[in-house]
This record gives sequence, structure tokens and C-alpha cells, in this order.
Amino acid sequence: MDHSDVMGAAMSTILFICTGNIFRSMTAEYALRAALASDTPYSVRSAGIQADPMEMYEPVRQRLKELRVDPSGHRQTRLTDEILADTDLAVAMGLNHQTFVKAEFGRGIPLFNQVAYGRDEPILDIGEAMPDWKDQPDLVPDYARDVVDEIWSAMPDFIERMDQYTR
Repeated sequence: MDHSDVMGAAMSTILFICTGNIFRSMTAEYALRAALASDTPYSVRSAGIQADPMEMYEPVRQRLKELRVDPSGHRQTRLTDEILADTDLAVAMGLNHQTFVKAEFGRGIPLFNQVAYGRDEPILDIGEAMPDWKDQPDLVPDYARDVVDEIWSAMPDFIERMDQYTR
């Protein structure tokens, strides 16, 4: 399906939100950009509710490169009222992001999996999925790559349904 005419000629902004803006929301931003046509009417961004300066996790960077995306130019962005106000579809990667946006900005937003699959289910960060990750660090790279792949493979479904959530 050609998605370049999904919403007509008007530019719509889609924003993915997570905690640090170096894993889930960033991956969703790059995955959606890669899935959309070059003449798309969408602007795609990502931001974090904290976005404290951190390095991107190397297995995430490596998996994105394997998917033909170079994330080296990515700069963390902290979510602000201005960014959110300029967004037609804001999407939370986790329940805490959804709660934060509602409490801080008064805006209800869907979870990524709600848009993609109609499921009220978050995409868990490493610490949420693996509370004892520090005791089993050898499992963390596989989980991070799996999350990148999960987000990447969801994009056709996300694109198919995203106009239902755009304000």
C-alpha cells in the first residue's frame, strides 16, 4: 500500500515517547521513517520524559545498523509542552510515559501497541522486563535486539491504523 496519500497533502507530526529517548522511542522514530514513502505527509520525531544524557546502548545501535539505519546523528530530546503541542499523534512506548503525559500535559495518548495492534500493552524497557538484569547482563543484548525487531516489524500495522489516532 502506498502510504504517501493516507492523510492527504497536509503535514502531520507523529511523536514517539519513552524515558531516555535512546532506545524504544528512537527505534520507533527510525522504523517509521524507514517504512514511510519518501514523499510522506508525515513528520516523525521522538522524545523522552527524562532524556538524561546517556549513551545509546551498543546492541541497539548495532541492530539499527543491521536494519540499514545509522543512528549516529540521533540527539536525545526531552519532551516539552511545545513539542507535544505541535504533535498530531503522540504515542507512548510504556504505561509510565502515558501516565506522565496525562499528568504533566493533560493529554491522553495511546500506547504503541494500541495503535499497531489494538492491544493495551506497553513495550517494556530492559529494567521493566528484566528486574534482575544487572545479575544477568548477558541476557540484556538479546532483549534489546528483540525490542528493536518487535518495533520494526510492527510498523506496517502501525501505519495501517495510525490515522485512526491522529487528532
